[in-house]
Amino acid sequence: MSKIDQSAPVRPVPRLAIVVPCYNEEDALPISASVLLKKLACLEKENFISSGSKLVLVDDGSKDKTWQIISALYTKEEPVVGLKLAHNKGHQNALLCGLMWSYRSGYGATISIDADLQDDVSVIDEMLNQYRNGSEIVYGVRTDRQSDTQFKRNSAQAYYKFMKKLGVEIVYNSADFRLLSHTALEALSCYPEVNLFLRGMIPSLGFASSEVYYQRSKRVAGVSKYPLKKMISLAVDGITSFSTKPLHIITLIGMLSVLIALVMLIYTVISVIMGHAVAGWGSLMVSIWLVGGFLISSVGITGEYVGKAYMESKHRPRYVIEKELK
Repeated sequence: MSKIDQSAPVRPVPRLAIVVPCYNEEDALPISASVLLKKLACLEKENFISSGSKLVLVDDGSKDKTWQIISALYTKEEPVVGLKLAHNKGHQNALLCGLMWSYRSGYGATISIDADLQDDVSVIDEMLNQYRNGSEIVYGVRTDRQSDTQFKRNSAQAYYKFMKKLGVEIVYNSADFRLLSHTALEALSCYPEVNLFLRGMIPSLGFASSEVYYQRSKRVAGVSKYPLKKMISLAVDGITSFSTKPLHIITLIGMLSVLIALVMLIYTVISVIMGHAVAGWGSLMVSIWLVGGFLISSVGITGEYVGKAYMESKHRPRYVIEKELK
């Protein structure tokens, strides 16, 4: 464990909440909960955090024994808070549930981390140092992506670069392992949207932030709950929730298509006047498929935005807590 940085800290030792969203984590949770509880005890012993700090486990409508494990930890009088959602609402909503519970409960600092413990808990010490020295947000940033498959590594890097091109504020190679102060959570609580992409929302808060670096490990147990389908869905949410540039691109492509059509019209008229044969079925079919594909894609992208506006207009709750152990 590293030492507390005593170089003019601007904040007192905080009461800490470690928020862990869980979905079907009966294999990993006993291991990760034990590691995180030991970490809490060490942090308190070394005066990194104050007494009353908690491990907040959010069960995102799991179908296995995740909630039973959380209940057993609570029964053992461990410093554990259990939140059970009435329905599976997805990782981002479960994470927000834990963050908002921590904010309403008045915790000075909140750290979010996944139940698989691929993120390095040892850098929590440095996160708290950064917090005490003025950072409202501290991001956990991966030094590399060697633990990923080549496809995931390449696609993730391409996605971060694409988001930057679209003008979205996002911290490269960071996910949902971060520290948020009570001030940052208060600002986040003012964001009412249903379509959540916390990796974009939190940098947009604009508070003083810093980064700590670590090497990501393999899962402690179980299998990933983020298959390709969910990763694509999260990526689409990130793009459509924070940028309208895809709509501008559609407009530009449409204008370009009109220009090409005018050029082809002029070419056809000149060909007829000069007695040349007009292009045959091949060019005609290619044109039809090209325009048809563009139109369908345009409708699909526009539909994504319309669908999000529709979901926002309902003002439905982002999650419902069925049971609470505290």
